[in-house]
Amino acid sequence: MDKHDTRAQAADAEGSATGQVRVWDPLVRIGHWLLVAAFFTAYIAGDDAQTVHVWAGYTVAAIIAWRIVWGVVGSRHARFADFVRGPGAAFAYLRGMASGKARRHLGHNPAGGLMILALIASLAGTTLTGMSLYAVEEGRGPLAGLIAPAVETTDGAGMQPLVHAAPAATAYREDDDDDHEGEGHEDGEHEGGGDLLESLHKFFVYFTLGLIALHVLGVIASSLAHAENLVRAMITGRKRARDAKE
Repeated sequence: MDKHDTRAQAADAEGSATGQVRVWDPLVRIGHWLLVAAFFTAYIAGDDAQTVHVWAGYTVAAIIAWRIVWGVVGSRHARFADFVRGPGAAFAYLRGMASGKARRHLGHNPAGGLMILALIASLAGTTLTGMSLYAVEEGRGPLAGLIAPAVETTDGAGMQPLVHAAPAATAYREDDDDDHEGEGHEDGEHEGGGDLLESLHKFFVYFTLGLIALHVLGVIASSLAHAENLVRAMITGRKRARDAKE
């Protein structure tokens, strides 16, 4: 038994006396709300404030990397082992929600656990494609030296420095491929790679937004089903202690 489990047992004992038990540690709570703020800052900033967009994206990437590590070594209810279950358990929980008989979970419920994994994967895809696009179109960022240090030409000149003739685009610009037809093979290769990354980045951004909408609906439904405010729990870190039926 490690120190996290010892603290969890102490919190359970406290909960039996006060009716409340500590579930989410401060790092989970701070990480959760900082992730929300960083993602929507990047989304709203877009082209109008590229520096803000980029650094907010770096913040999202750092939080996702930290959450993966904390999911292995963190506190009891932060660990993946505590809440990650198979699709069968998730669908059983959702069926229970529909019938009004879903079992309450002190940590994440099985459906919520799968949602967390989906959000981590989608946000990782969002930040990876965003940094790749930044490298291709601006030659900057942590992936610049790996993805776009140069481009291969077919005119016998060999590897040539990548030319950045226009400002970087983000996932939110209008498609302007028709305006650049006939600019040459090298620019065509560059634009083709940028367009693919831009499309992938867009996909992950909007897929993440869809997951967020489902997550919010799930939080509301679970809060109503179990008569507890899950948003407040992610702020205070405390939830109602288990009763005899749980």
